[in-house]
Amino acid sequence: MEIRGHTFLILGGAGQVGKAVSRRLLAHHPRHLVIASIDRASAEATAALLAKEAPDGTKISACWGNIFVRWEYKDMRWEEMLADGAIRQQLLSDLLEPMVGERKEDILSNSTLARFVRKYEPDGIIDCINTATAFAYQNIYASSRELLDAMRDPDLQKHREVAEQHVLRTYIPHLVRHIQVLNEVTKFSGEHWDGVRMYIKVGTSGTGGMGLNIPYTHGEEKPSSMLLSKSALAGAHSLLMFLLARTPPTRKVIKEIKPTAAIGWAQIGYGPIKRRGRPIELYDCPPEEAYPLDAALADEGDFGRPTGEVLENVYVDTGENGLFALQEFSTITSLNQMEYVTPEEIAHYIVMEIQGGNTGFDVISALDQSVLGPTYRAGVLREGALARMRHLEREHDVESIAFEILGPPRLSKLLFEAHLLKLISDNSMARVLDMTSQELSAAAYERLKEDARLRSQILSIGIAILTPDREKLMRGPQIKADNADDGWVDLTPANMAHWQARIRQIQERTHAELLADGGQYSSRFYRVFVDPATGDVKDAIVPGDLAGWIFTYEEGGIRVKS
Repeated sequence: MEIRGHTFLILGGAGQVGKAVSRRLLAHHPRHLVIASIDRASAEATAALLAKEAPDGTKISACWGNIFVRWEYKDMRWEEMLADGAIRQQLLSDLLEPMVGERKEDILSNSTLARFVRKYEPDGIIDCINTATAFAYQNIYASSRELLDAMRDPDLQKHREVAEQHVLRTYIPHLVRHIQVLNEVTKFSGEHWDGVRMYIKVGTSGTGGMGLNIPYTHGEEKPSSMLLSKSALAGAHSLLMFLLARTPPTRKVIKEIKPTAAIGWAQIGYGPIKRRGRPIELYDCPPEEAYPLDAALADEGDFGRPTGEVLENVYVDTGENGLFALQEFSTITSLNQMEYVTPEEIAHYIVMEIQGGNTGFDVISALDQSVLGPTYRAGVLREGALARMRHLEREHDVESIAFEILGPPRLSKLLFEAHLLKLISDNSMARVLDMTSQELSAAAYERLKEDARLRSQILSIGIAILTPDREKLMRGPQIKADNADDGWVDLTPANMAHWQARIRQIQERTHAELLADGGQYSSRFYRVFVDPATGDVKDAIVPGDLAGWIFTYEEGGIRVKS
């Protein structure tokens, strides 16, 4: 399909992939580019940004709102809609009643997506919305438990309200209705418009290309049921689009590009670290104020002491996944983990598909062969990103370890424990092995007693600190785990001995690989712990590399398709 002189609607256009797609399209002189986003501010800001880059003759417009609901509700939050009884009834009707006859006409005339299409008459739609996340993260599991609890309440009205909310949180009806609406809007046409000729979806695997051994999850399960629901929904979405592509009229083209790696990045900087749009407040819990273990694990209570400050640090902005610390970014993009792909590469392949090129990444045409994995470009750029973040660390006199936004808490725990080992050993693996586990435990405890800033950062992101005697816990108002292995910084000698065993295993494995390679430095082995210049085994401690190794070898979280 020719791009020049045509109109394109970019759903999710304010996101990092949406922006990259828009910029790629602008190079081919489209007639009209329409940026659709969930809210007015991001849609208009992105449209204004792109307007400065647009060639002469290209119009840039903005539209906004939730495309999965009626026009009158498009600017409301989902929980706000669920709380209103009248709106719930309308949503249930739109979701569950057969889409035929007058009901079909009512749904289409009031659909936000349909109104966007009718208004702007796009020749092509590029959908960069993470639909699987939007639906699956309504958490049907929590909703089910809430419904079962409500059934024990004698109030029948409460039963009905909770049941209605539960039905509206179920995933598949939303996805099916969305595909039904999409099928109808691609049939629209006008006096001077032949209708949507191409729909391209930027999908997801839900696990960044990893399998059921993924270390990043949303609960105590690995992987969590909610994360698997996202993957299941993403797969269902792909198959529904496969069916849509086989549905007449045959002139419309349906494609899906499905990145199977972390997507990044939008920005690298220093500043307040925000979770769900709010800065993380700093709390402290000095050792002398540590809570007895039983009391610290209570579900309720005011824990920690607010410092009046917010967490500021070096970050990399990964778009919808939030802000990552340097070492979190290092971990998730390390070999055998998610690794990553850039938005510009995704945009490149989308434009190739629009123009009729065969990228090999179209899921609809070849589900088994189309995933877009980690790239050489991203691998090269990763070093620059890490170098920039290290420079900002030095400039601002901070160390960017973990924010507990990536998750799980175990990752933050491992990164901070490795960071402590780095601090108390003068950044030397050999020194860690020379000390006894009791010496490491005592030194780590003393360091945290003296370093209030480090201690405060750990506690304020929801990671507790277990004292060497295992009898007390330093914690803030939030605690993300209920045991040391899953998410406490563990200062006990036993844990320090575990770290020493890991480092020995790393060094022994690396030495064995070097010996097996006969000094040739071939491509046979990964060399994360080898100095690329000298060929010697590294002695320096890099928390992200250690955490990546643990996830790969201890937890079996290796990706088998890179």
